[in-house]
Amino acid sequence: MDEGKLQVEKLIVVEKKIIHSQYLERAVTIDAYLPEEISSFDLVSLLLINDGQDLVKMPFENILHDLMCTNQIQKMICIGIHCGAERIREYGTAFSVDYIGRGDRAGLYNKFIFDELLPFIRKTFGVQNFKDKSFAGFSLGGLSAMDVVWNHANEFSKVGMFSPSLWWRRKAYNEGYNDETDRLMHLQIRNGFFHPWLQFFIQCGALDEIADRNKNGIIDSIDDALDLIVELKAKGCTDNHINYLLLEDGKHDILTWANALPQFLKWGWGRE
Repeated sequence: MDEGKLQVEKLIVVEKKIIHSQYLERAVTIDAYLPEEISSFDLVSLLLINDGQDLVKMPFENILHDLMCTNQIQKMICIGIHCGAERIREYGTAFSVDYIGRGDRAGLYNKFIFDELLPFIRKTFGVQNFKDKSFAGFSLGGLSAMDVVWNHANEFSKVGMFSPSLWWRRKAYNEGYNDETDRLMHLQIRNGFFHPWLQFFIQCGALDEIADRNKNGIIDSIDDALDLIVELKAKGCTDNHINYLLLEDGKHDILTWANALPQFLKWGWGRE
């Protein structure tokens, strides 16, 4: 199971593991970012991150090391979940596929998270309980993280979305699409319930894309994020529940997300 170990100044240890998932019918690689010195894992937060293969390119272990070394964030365990070849089928919204059938394995991905990944983490790293659990992701992985957290609110405290694919819709633009009724994540929030303990971090880049379907001068990714915030506030969320970060020079790329990650980590697990 253990395919390697990388150590960064003895503060963060990165262990690569492989889980053979029956639900996804594939081997899932995870990178576990572990604090080197800690008295009790039971007091540590857990952060799951979709598209974990991109964390290596940032590199995420250096971001964690710098923040922990300077005592800016609490010690925490982060699990980077590598995507598979069928990423666009496994990520999405579990309750419904999109307008061309993508995301049809999102329900199985949910089962993988709860029935295979979390038990594996507890057994492998000797953790029975966490201080709290959160989920984050980039682009379509951000949508997936939001979908998992929203539908399993009793399991999580926070969600981080970086350039999330909130355009995910059940109708094509030329088939009677309507912003109010056809964006699948927005629809779930509108039909769901207020969970006062949940907190949401949403990052967008002003250069994420150029598409502007309603011709209002605002790119779709920003429109979709702001509309999601409207839906959350309509449910009862306040500014204390939501942190919206717009990067004027931000693009839909790994460098932008790497630049935003420290703000996310300090927001969620910062030391006062």
